[in-house]
Amino acid sequence: MSVQANIRLSWSTRDEIRPVIPGEFVPALGSSNLQLIEGNNADVLSTLGRLHAGKATLVYLDPPFFTGRQHLLVRRSRDCEGRPERTLSRAFDDRWDNLEQYLESIWPRLVGARELLCDTGSLVLHVDPKTSHYAKILLDELFGMECFASEIIWRYRRWPSKTPNFQRVHDVLLRYTKTPTKSPVFNQLFEPLAASTQATWGSRKQRAVFDDTGRRARSSTTAESSPGAPLGDVWDIGIVAPVARERTGYPTQKPEALLERLLSALTNPADLVVDPYMGSGTTLAVAARLGRRAIGIDQNPDAIQVTRERLETLGVNFDLSRFGTKSPTLRKTKPLSVSGAPRRVA
Repeated sequence: MSVQANIRLSWSTRDEIRPVIPGEFVPALGSSNLQLIEGNNADVLSTLGRLHAGKATLVYLDPPFFTGRQHLLVRRSRDCEGRPERTLSRAFDDRWDNLEQYLESIWPRLVGARELLCDTGSLVLHVDPKTSHYAKILLDELFGMECFASEIIWRYRRWPSKTPNFQRVHDVLLRYTKTPTKSPVFNQLFEPLAASTQATWGSRKQRAVFDDTGRRARSSTTAESSPGAPLGDVWDIGIVAPVARERTGYPTQKPEALLERLLSALTNPADLVVDPYMGSGTTLAVAARLGRRAIGIDQNPDAIQVTRERLETLGVNFDLSRFGTKSPTLRKTKPLSVSGAPRRVA
């Protein structure tokens, strides 16, 4: 049964939102599989949607969280005498006049992202509990309620804060599929069996045994090993620790384990993944390891640089010969091409 979304989230200035006028852009950096684009993601998504509509299997959006703060990139190094020092630079500004302004920023990015999805693709929007209910209404309006697939709770541990409330230790990932009549790409993932299950049944698959009336009488085990319990929608994954090898110094960096789970479940090798809020490049790094193609977008040149350095440690080589010695910048020229034979990056 089809469910229509007749509820529309409205605010005083919503109808004043103007459509983004698409331009033509080239990747700031690129390889045959991975593209880094420096620029306003609303502009870039509009252009990519016009040129490459229906080609992405997954679009993962991790926008600012309406924190009311300016977030800084921390670069650590040592001076000439070997003493540690830190260099701070602006990463992104998460200060808004009000919630309406924040939602006005999110809406055109969601519209542009949807245009990129193939019929069997998924969009995942990563937000926090403060705005997730507003975001879900926007997504219901854009995709239709029947395209809602999952609300994934990412639970983590962090240093406790002094607050007369329960500690906030989770984010929300809203997943919507593109077309309700198509089966989306989905690879079943598993988690370890519960200790009580293993104590009773061991590590073998269980089989239900039914009586003559069709009622389940008991369970038995088979000779086949169990892959585990099908993964649920509450994920316990640690945040990136201050001393973790994957830490880049970019604020709000997400752990590779989180993105690896999303890409493994919702894409197949050689599929195209788009991350409009690239930041430190976690999505691109995981895509490189898993053999996916990916496009990352960010308007901060430091994000482009951090991601480039991160990918180069994975063996991804960027051809900078056409840019000379300086880092390339976004400019109007021929449209971006994401074609080419995919290859797995070791």
